[in-house]
Amino acid sequence: AQLVESGGGLVHTGGSLRLSCTASGFTLGDYAIGWFRQAPGKEREGISCLRSTTRTTRNINSVQSRFSISRDRAKNTVYLQIANLAPEDTAVYSCAAASVNCPTESAYRYWGQGTQVTVSS
Repeated sequence: AQLVESGGGLVHTGGSLRLSCTASGFTLGDYAIGWFRQAPGKEREGISCLRSTTRTTRNINSVQSRFSISRDRAKNTVYLQIANLAPEDTAVYSCAAASVNCPTESAYRYWGQGTQVTVSS
């Protein structure tokens, strides 16, 4: 079982990105999927979590509406859309899958390797 993120890169302030999280070896729809990020010198923080059962999302840490999460079951992929990017959004963004709905970070079972997002001012 594996998760692979993609879609990161270098963007200017005010730009947008759509990050992808694609699973192999298991069905993403059977899991809650969380997006996390870790900025240089900081601890990893949760962004949002997409529940597997109700198909609703739960934003973590009072995340701004600039972030939205969605799922394409046919592609076994979950997306994180980020709008109006700012330099403080620079971080490695990772997705993770949990068998229970949106648990604490330590309970996620599968993790991707992360994709770098760099926002220039």
